[in-house]
Parts: sequence; C-alpha cells; structure tokens
Amino acid sequence: MVFRTFAASLALLVGLAVVGSLAGPQWHPVPVRDHIVPTRSATTIESTEPAATGDVGEVGDHAVRTTPVTVDLGDTTVDGLLRRPLDADGAVLPDRPGVVFVHGAGTGAAEEAFVDTAELLASAGVATLVPDKRLDTYSTRERDYEAMAEDYLRSVELLRTVDGVDPERVGAYGESEGTWIVPVMQVEDPDVAFTVLVSAPVVPPREQAAFAVDNYLRNTGVPGQVFRAIPRAVGMQLPGGGFDYADFDVRPWLEDQTAPLLVVYGTADPSMPIEQGVRLILADTAVGSGAPVTVRYYAGADHGIRLRDELPADAPKDAEAPLHPHFPRDLAAWVQGLPGTADAAPRIAGDAPQQLYLAAPVPQPRWWGNGDVVVAVVVGGTGLVVLALVAWGVVSLARRVLHRSAPPNGRFAPGVGPPLVALGVVSVATVCGLAVYLVAVARLAIDYERDALVVQGGWIAVRLLGAVAAVAAAVLLQRVADVRARHRAERDVVVARGAVAHLTLWAVLVGSALLLVTAAYWGVYQLGI
Repeated sequence: MVFRTFAASLALLVGLAVVGSLAGPQWHPVPVRDHIVPTRSATTIESTEPAATGDVGEVGDHAVRTTPVTVDLGDTTVDGLLRRPLDADGAVLPDRPGVVFVHGAGTGAAEEAFVDTAELLASAGVATLVPDKRLDTYSTRERDYEAMAEDYLRSVELLRTVDGVDPERVGAYGESEGTWIVPVMQVEDPDVAFTVLVSAPVVPPREQAAFAVDNYLRNTGVPGQVFRAIPRAVGMQLPGGGFDYADFDVRPWLEDQTAPLLVVYGTADPSMPIEQGVRLILADTAVGSGAPVTVRYYAGADHGIRLRDELPADAPKDAEAPLHPHFPRDLAAWVQGLPGTADAAPRIAGDAPQQLYLAAPVPQPRWWGNGDVVVAVVVGGTGLVVLALVAWGVVSLARRVLHRSAPPNGRFAPGVGPPLVALGVVSVATVCGLAVYLVAVARLAIDYERDALVVQGGWIAVRLLGAVAAVAAAVLLQRVADVRARHRAERDVVVARGAVAHLTLWAVLVGSALLLVTAAYWGVYQLGI
C-alpha cells in the first residue's frame, strides 16, 4: 500500500510538473554584456557657448514666487502651481526659460508633485509650472498617452504667456511614465524647446513591468521557480479587459524629436533599463533629425533621483529621500545654457550603470492568455470544492439528526471520504497559500526588502501543501480503484451511494483538478522541467 501510494503520488507530481511547464511560457532574460562606460564621473554640464538669453544662475541664487494658476484643457480645467525666480528687489526676472512638469504614475496634485525639483530649479532662474494631473481620463485600466500629451501642451501654451518667461525657451520635463508622454508633446508641438526625460522606461509598459518585476524579485531573493510566473502574469490579457496602453511604443516619437534631450537615470534604480534605455534613445534620435542628447547617471540615486540611503534609520516608511544634490544643479545649468549645453561634451557622464538583464518582449501565454479564464478557473474550482463539501456536510448532519444514525444512502465507501475531504481542503489551501505568498513577496519587492522566512519559508510551505494535495489525490484514486475492484466481485459495494454523495465526489474531483492545474501553472510543482 505504501509503495503504491508513493508511486502514484510521484506520478501525479511529475504529471503536474509537466503540465505546468507546457501550459505557458518560460522566463529566460538575456544578460547585458556590453555595458555603458561614462566618459567621466563628474556630472557637471558646461555650455560650449553663451546662454541664449540672460545669465546662467545656480540653485539658491533667487527667491521664488509661487502662484496658483488654472489650466484650461478645453473640456475641463486643472489647477497648477507656477514658480518664478525674483531679482534682488522682489520683481520677476525677465526672459527666463520655462519648464512644464509631466507627472509619472502615482502622482497627481501639484502641491505634492515635483515640489523640491520645481522649487530648486526656479531658485536657479527657471520658471516652472506643475499642473495637477488630469484624473478623469486616467485609470489603472485606461490611459491614452497621446491624449495626455495634448492636455499637457495646454500647460506649455499657458507658460509661454506668463510674465517673465521667454516663450521660445519653454520645454517639458517628464519622469517615469511621463517620459512616454513628453516625446509625443515635442512632436505634436515642435516649438517645445527642449525635453528632460528622467528615469525613462523607453520600452513599452509591458516590457518595463516584466523587467522591473524580475529585478525586484531578484533583490528579494525568491526561489528560481517563482520567476516563471513573470511572463504568465505580465504577458496575459488582464482580467476585465482594458490595459491597451501596456503595449504603447514611444520609439517612433523619439525618432521624430527635433529639440535637445537631457536623459537622467539613477544607478540605484532597479525598475528601469538604465543602459538599454540610453542606447535606444541614442539610436532612435539618430534616425530622425539627430536631436542632440545629453546623458547623466547619478550614483546611489533611485527612481526619483533620490538618495534613499541617506534617510535616517528611524524615518517613517513614507518619508521622501533627498534629491541627489548634483541633479538640480546640472538640470538648471543644462536648461539655462541651451543651446550651448545641447551638445556639450561629454555626452554621457556620471556613475557607471550596471543593468543586469535586457528588457524584452514578454512571451504570451498560450492556454491561459486570458486573465478572465484564469480567474474563472480559480473561482470555479474553489466554489465547486467548498460548496460540495459544505452541502455534503449539511446533508449528512441533517440525516444523522433525523435518522439518529447515518443512513446507507448518502455515504461513501469505507476509506473514500477522508482522502476526498483532504484533497478538497488542501487543494483550496494550496491556491490560497500561493495567493497570500505572492502578495507578501510583492510587498517586500516594492519596499525593496528581504525576509528569508517569508520568501523561502513561505514558498516551501506552499509547495508542501501542493505535495500533500497530490498525495491525497493518489490515496483517493487508489481507494476508488480498490472499491471498483471489489464491486466487480461484490455488487453491493459502490464508491458513492446516493445523488448527494455522487455530486460531492465529482465536484471535489473536478474542482481540485482545476486548482491543482492552476498551482502547477504558477510553478508550485516545478521539478526542473
């Protein structure tokens, strides 16, 4: 009996491993072998000729006047904050360059976004406008970067009319998701004088998401089996539809750039392809008019060009780290020094970047490419198991109360009931445990933290649950086979007696099969296959 159970369990485990392997794409990112080597470590930017208009100020040279403004978007309005540098007498400096800030994901209110960057830049002599992010056309499922570019161009038009701003020297600053929008703005309005791309993904959102998840998981220290979930989660059509913007490609817009670009990355940013992005921008801009590109890498800086390591140990979790001190200095020098800073040497300077793997197109799942199907399978399988076991328990209890003893009708053959219940319960527990584990790992990854107990211990626990479910299935199948063999000799012996028992048996078997295949799909049964 033990040998048969072991053999049957092993066969089921191998079968589930094969199903999991064949059911979807694998994940094999390509390492970066040819790294970018900056010409020098200093990030300073110096002009090759005098500034177009006025002096080039430094951060802190001027007091700043902050004024609320309203931006007319045509069908609605958004508020914004205008910051302008003042002279020694408190008057607005004349003929200054201007910058419109374009939000990344997760930012919205002008009072909270780009506060220190916009303030420091204005104190150096650059007028800045931070509009509120328009949210009525922006959601997790639906985003239109071309329409968003049109909205932000309204802010550019407004800034050009502001007292003290040179209308021919107004540009756009985009960070993260905003860098998919800014190149569209420059093509739609060639009079946008310059663009600043900070922490630019460059690759489509789906590729960037897979790249970021891979890096976060590597830092968190998850077992290798978990990485198979990356293309299966990121590559599928997400439940509920939408997310068409996940495949937006900004590169055709980069090819049509005509204005100078400043490209900025922090070398401690794990979410962006910091070397690949630069290579793509240089290649794409060279295809078109050859717009000049300046690249700067900041040592120890994260996604927002902030120094997270400089936060005190007792700082709140939501505390914002300080900006890299050289970033606003260089940004102010580049903007004010145009056109002389557009092609100032060296083109690439700063800390040496170390991107581990290339961002690449995400393989599409074959069988479970539709997220609605995945959700339906999990919900359906769980529902079948839970409802069947609850219904059987209620009916059995009611019959015991009414008949004072368990009636023959509604029973399972001896030895069938316990493994059936175990199979259903542990199958549900395996999938629920997997979901809890993935959420816990995601939280650690987002916070860029490690916890071996959660990451390693949690994965072992989930896989043990999966193994127990397989053993329960093996025992159940053997018991059913034994009962059927006895039935051929003794006609009175059956696996399940009565409609309720039959329905419970098949509902648990089908539901558990759906759940175990789901667990296999997400890597629980990987055996190196």
